[in-house]
Amino acid sequence: MVRRFGLDYDNGGDWLPISLPGTVAKVFKKVDMKIILAAPRGFCAGVEMAIESLRMAIDAFPPPIYVYHEIVHNKFVVEHFESEGVIFLEDLSTIPRGATLLFSAHGVSPEIRQQAKARDLRAIDATCPLVTKVHLEAIRYAKQGRTIVLIGHDGHDEVIGTMGEAPEAILLVETPEDVDRLQVAEPGNLAYLTQTTLSVDDANRVISRLRDRFPEIQGPPKDDICYATQNRQEAVRILADEADFVLVIGSQNSSNSQRLTDIGRECQTPSKLIDGVGDIQDSWFEDVKTVLITAGASAPESLVQDVCRYLEKTFGAVIDERSIRTEEVTFPLPRELRGTGAKL
Repeated sequence: MVRRFGLDYDNGGDWLPISLPGTVAKVFKKVDMKIILAAPRGFCAGVEMAIESLRMAIDAFPPPIYVYHEIVHNKFVVEHFESEGVIFLEDLSTIPRGATLLFSAHGVSPEIRQQAKARDLRAIDATCPLVTKVHLEAIRYAKQGRTIVLIGHDGHDEVIGTMGEAPEAILLVETPEDVDRLQVAEPGNLAYLTQTTLSVDDANRVISRLRDRFPEIQGPPKDDICYATQNRQEAVRILADEADFVLVIGSQNSSNSQRLTDIGRECQTPSKLIDGVGDIQDSWFEDVKTVLITAGASAPESLVQDVCRYLEKTFGAVIDERSIRTEEVTFPLPRELRGTGAKL
């Protein structure tokens, strides 16, 4: 039995109070869908620093501003800056001498830094400090004469930059099966590093196989997978079981967004990665009562809110924000921008 002027119900739905004109009492409206809005989600400290660095460069230096690689892996962020005249490129040979160049959050190899110097470019380094940490570890292990096994995705901007620090010393693997195929000259003189945006579970499986095959392998003193990647993955693992569907907001070339989608599926919950509200298909939500929404570390919060508003309007959804942990990490601006007077 349902009490329409109370909170009891027995029809499997929730009821929300709404006021009727000219009445004092409240009736309760059936909620068609619930959104579990995961937190933390969206921008991490490294992405915020990189985006703010580009904004400041636009204000401080003559146009156009060039960026090597996409500033972050998000379609809407890149398109926004392109509309402001920013030029994203993969080859420095077309940049006029003396122009301003910003290195993206994913980092670059020493070869690219040298090319920028040779062209007398004003280089601004917006590499995430957690990526820089991996670069420094690669340099340290290479100086020790170790062969470095880098766990990451072939062709990813971050992996390309890290491998460029010691190209003769680094071997790339993605899966435990890749580890099984490894051939190394000195099995007792190895070290491993990881891309910062991997699935924690996937990385641990590869590391476990490495340790099984090469018991003396050395690893970094602290986990390379970034705090934000781990936190967003943890939130999906905890909350996905409560949902009938998972929506991850992020671009297809965003490694950490792809991993969030994978984790939702591993939890046996149908999951989709979308750039924004325009990608939604209403047919996904047939018989769906609860949707978990999260966002990759390079996805703006405005895209999340657009999706929430669409589900509210279309399916009568209500939002339940669930915070798994609090993030208070910030990173300093690149030194090349610290004298401009702006603050992050």
